[in-house]
Amino acid sequence: MSNPLDVAEKVSGPLPQLSADEIDAAAERISDIIQPTPLQRVERLSALTGANVYVKREDLTSVRSYKLRGAYNLIVQLTPAERAAGVVTASAGNHAQGVAFACRAMGIKGRIYVPTTTPKQKRDRIRAHGGEFVQLIATGDTYDAAAAAAADDVARTGATTVPPFDDPRTAAGQGTIAAEILEQLGAAPDLVIVPVGGGGCLAGIGTYLRERAPGTAILGVEPSGAASMTAALVAGGPVTLPEIDPFVDGAAVRRVGDLPYATVAKFGGRVISHASLPLLTATESPRGAGSFRIALVDEGAICTTMLELYQNEGIIAEPAGALAVAALGDVRVEPGATVVCLVSGGNNDVSRYGEIIERSLVHQGLKHYFLVDFPQEPGALRRFLDEVLGPEDDVTLFEYVKRNNRETGAALVGIELGAPEGLEPLLKRMHDSPIQCERLDPDSPAYRYLT
Repeated sequence: MSNPLDVAEKVSGPLPQLSADEIDAAAERISDIIQPTPLQRVERLSALTGANVYVKREDLTSVRSYKLRGAYNLIVQLTPAERAAGVVTASAGNHAQGVAFACRAMGIKGRIYVPTTTPKQKRDRIRAHGGEFVQLIATGDTYDAAAAAAADDVARTGATTVPPFDDPRTAAGQGTIAAEILEQLGAAPDLVIVPVGGGGCLAGIGTYLRERAPGTAILGVEPSGAASMTAALVAGGPVTLPEIDPFVDGAAVRRVGDLPYATVAKFGGRVISHASLPLLTATESPRGAGSFRIALVDEGAICTTMLELYQNEGIIAEPAGALAVAALGDVRVEPGATVVCLVSGGNNDVSRYGEIIERSLVHQGLKHYFLVDFPQEPGALRRFLDEVLGPEDDVTLFEYVKRNNRETGAALVGIELGAPEGLEPLLKRMHDSPIQCERLDPDSPAYRYLT
């Protein structure tokens, strides 16, 4: 199967190089369609870190993500013949909205492939933006499966491909975010934190900052369940992950693009874990250092950040949209340093909030599940409530499972603690109780089916 980037080169000739000049040109191309998004200082996050923390509100674009920048910058440069052939793309949902918007704005027919796991909210928005100009096709359960179907479509029909990240025109459009940040601040920030999926946004923003603000440190952030850029940097080239957690759908990519990897690899730096994010102090200061790091953030921490942004700042961020802010909690910077976090998207389906709350509680150590064998005698449940549960503990789930004998009845019990420190006393009370209790390990296969 041909590489979508190769197909684009055959149709349009040599592609422009990714550079700060090309990103400035992209900013000019998209200026009539995309207005600069706000750069807002967040008091809560500033107090938390001791820095001046700003969030770049890409969730406030007309398609609620930065993806419109790259999609429009690419499509507006197509030749008449390429437009007449129609466009095809694959997306987890946000890039698709950008393509749909561009198709309708320019009167171009398009076919958009998304995985079947794409939230309904995103599918509805794709149709709304594209109207009669786009056909939405759901196939496979990952972005990569949808991308394979889109590539097959291009090979069969000769349509023009619009890659979501593996194209310099896409990355240049996304890099316009960095140009806006510098203009809005009036100075170079000390640190910019960027979410990473396929790598196009990091490649574009990083390229611009390396040329126009070389002293700015860059931190790329991936979800721990889909760390494709991390795998590429460790392996020395893009690799296909055998499996990924699709929860952070906007960044759940099995393999980063060749162009983003080649660009990001030139930044230098190293891969780090969420627990050891860079200590940016006098010994490794973002001021003048221009360091680059890439880190992983647990999906549960992302959910907690989503809820905090909603409850405190009124920002509706999707999982990928909260990635950068989720990493901020473990980044220590010099007092007064200027930090910018990219809120990359706000296309979150309200039906997902149950799972988001659940993952957040588990991440914080507040939610736990147990298999409890209750003796089949009067008062057994009351004894469990009185003798085992603490005063701040709450039963959030109680379901009897199939009984395996006449003497006992096993139940699945979900318990929410008042504080994480309440777990050890709870486990001790369970141990001392005559009622048999087995804790379900969050990493066990059974746990995934029960939560």
